[in-house]
Amino acid sequence: MAADLYTLYMDALRRWTEHAADCGSCTADQPACPTGTRRWQRFAARQDEYLNRNRKQ
Repeated sequence: MAADLYTLYMDALRRWTEHAADCGSCTADQPACPTGTRRWQRFAARQDEYLNRNRKQ
């Protein structure tokens, strides 16, 4: 299960970084458009889930 969560986390990171690289408004560490905001929030949520799970183990 942890590997699945890691995969989701890395996929969200990839989607965010690809979007930020192509978007004229978003930067690497700051969303600035609706799509970027959704992708950033998804990435941040997956990262939190992954890190919290690792802290509990």
